[in-house]
Amino acid sequence: MPLFVYACADCHAHSEILIRDDSPPLCPECGSKRLEKQMSHFAPVSGSPGNDAPVPCGAPSCCAAQGSCPYN
Repeated sequence: MPLFVYACADCHAHSEILIRDDSPPLCPECGSKRLEKQMSHFAPVSGSPGNDAPVPCGAPSCCAAQGSCPYN
């Protein structure tokens, strides 16, 4: 079930709405059917370059690359 971001043309609220079927979504603030789908924003992927968060053990870049596991 996809999650989409919508802007209401009537009350200007922005909402994330889970789409379960083909029926048009309603604005959770005012009940309007006049919603405009917005571009989604992507969250950064955990472990991506520039992210200093530790990699969980078992990941390819963890214990095998270091020869031992510092997280045990």
